[in-house]
Amino acid sequence: MLCVRVWRSLSPVCRGVHLSAWKRTQSHTAAAARLDLSGIYPPIATPFTAKEDVDYQKLEGNLQKYAKIPFKGLVVQGSNGEYPYLTEEERVEVVKTVRRSLPNDKLLMAGSGCESTRATVQLTEKMAAAGADVVLVVTPCFYKGKMDGRALIQHFTKVADSSPVPVVLYSVPANTGLELPLDAVVKLSQHPNILGLKDSGGDISRIGLIVHKTKRQDFQVLAGSAGFLMAAYCVGAVGGVCALANVLGQELCELERLCVSGRWDEARVLQQRLIEPNAAVTRKLGVPALKQAMEWFGFHGGACRSPLQPLTEAEAQQLRRDFSSDGWL
Repeated sequence: MLCVRVWRSLSPVCRGVHLSAWKRTQSHTAAAARLDLSGIYPPIATPFTAKEDVDYQKLEGNLQKYAKIPFKGLVVQGSNGEYPYLTEEERVEVVKTVRRSLPNDKLLMAGSGCESTRATVQLTEKMAAAGADVVLVVTPCFYKGKMDGRALIQHFTKVADSSPVPVVLYSVPANTGLELPLDAVVKLSQHPNILGLKDSGGDISRIGLIVHKTKRQDFQVLAGSAGFLMAAYCVGAVGGVCALANVLGQELCELERLCVSGRWDEARVLQQRLIEPNAAVTRKLGVPALKQAMEWFGFHGGACRSPLQPLTEAEAQQLRRDFSSDGWL
């Protein structure tokens, strides 16, 4: 199989770069040394009590188990963390909890996206103060008909201008109903405080084109799903933020290792076994299925916060079949 060789640095957390000529009123400390994002990140779930309060004890239990898996870091308050259902105070407190438990050599990427630019700027500053190394900023979408390239470039630029930590763009059209336009990504890649993009759309040609058009900027693309992780590596992605890593983290890290070392035949076999369970916990059944699978694999998943509903009996049986058919259960 002919694939683009994936460049990465296995040991340093940071690598120096020459700054882009982006007109700014002040420089960023983050621009002096670009974080190396390459690797696998689980977008961790948020456990709740029976009364739907955040269960910090169970969260810490999950963190202890994740510390034994060779993740590059954790994504906190992403889509699988049910961030739209948490208050701002809860979102920040979850990040603080993770920071206290997370080893210093692991990156903490915190979701700080809100609907308004002003709110995103404010929450980004709070996430940085809570211990985030990087912020993941989703596209605002409530007025999606007006969220064209011009509006999104202005939004992300203002956030990156004021952010104390580097920014990763987040395009997740399945949830937001809009995709961050290619031209906007290319423009934003020139900003020294914007490190990369998490692309959950699954269009491999788009991912490859983004890598190609931003390679001079040292821009890093992360696949947003385990279902197309190998394909994303083939066109130059540097890692993945994968819901399935919450339950099959060791296996996702192994797939990363195989891809980076060019062992494509072995990678293909493993990738094929991951497609069905990944689809089950993402586009087919979503976060309730992910949390159910976490329980089966020894993690704390539990119920979602309302109005998300638990799986029906039929859905739970289908989920078990999707994991069992590929030998995971």
